[in-house]
Amino acid sequence: MPESAARRQARNSAAFWAATAESRGHEVVRRRGFLAAVGDERAGTRFLLQEPDLDADELAELTGLARGASGPVDAEDPFSATDLGHLGMRNWQMPVMVREPGPVAAPAMEVVRVHKPQELQDAERMVIGGFGLGRFEPYRPGEMFPDALLEQPGVDVFLAVLDGEPAGACVTVVDEGIGSHYWVGTPDTFRSRGVGRAVMLGSLAPLADLRVTLTASKLGRPLYESLGYTALAESTWWASN
Repeated sequence: MPESAARRQARNSAAFWAATAESRGHEVVRRRGFLAAVGDERAGTRFLLQEPDLDADELAELTGLARGASGPVDAEDPFSATDLGHLGMRNWQMPVMVREPGPVAAPAMEVVRVHKPQELQDAERMVIGGFGLGRFEPYRPGEMFPDALLEQPGVDVFLAVLDGEPAGACVTVVDEGIGSHYWVGTPDTFRSRGVGRAVMLGSLAPLADLRVTLTASKLGRPLYESLGYTALAESTWWASN
C-alpha cells in the first residue's frame, strides 16, 4: 500500500505541474522516471519523481536541467528513493496521505469554485501569502495562476470567503480517477478561524466519490487526519538553497 500511495501521488503531482507549466507557457520534460516543469527565474524548475529507480541517463539529465535552471529548483520524490544531495539541495520529509471515498460535511463559510479572473487573482494572492512565496513578489497578477490554468483538464481552483473577503484557497486535480489537493493556503490574517478546514471541505465535496491524496505539512497533518486522511508513505522534498 505505501508504494501504491506514493505512485498515485507521483502521477497526480506530475499532472498538476504539467498543467501549471503549460498554462504558463513553460517547457515540460517527460521521462519514464521523472517529469520536469522548466520555468523562469521566478517560477523556477520543479521535478516530480515518477519511479523509485531512475537510471543513470535519467539522473544525469535531471542533474543537467537542475544545474542549468534559471531560478529556484524544487523536487518531489514520493518514493524517498533518489538521492539528490549532489545538487547541494536541502531536503525534508512529509507524509503522503490518502482519503477513501466518503461523505463530506458542509463548510462553515462560503467556498466558491473559481471561474472569474478576479476570483483567480484572489486565490493566487491567498496562496502566495499563505505560503510566503517571495519568489512571486512583487506581485504580478496571473503569474502563478494564469487564466489558462482553469482551462486545463481536471484542474479546479477554490476560494474561501470570510466576511466578504478572500481568506484562503486551494487547487484540486483529478487525473486517472484520483483526486489530489495542492496549495491549501491561508494568509496569517485569517489563520485560526477555520478557513483551512472550510476550503478543504468545499473542495472535497466534488471529489467525495473518489480516492483523494495529498502531501501534508507538519502543521496541516492534524486537519487532514480530522477529515479522514491517513498517512501511508513518506515523500522526500528537495529545494535549492
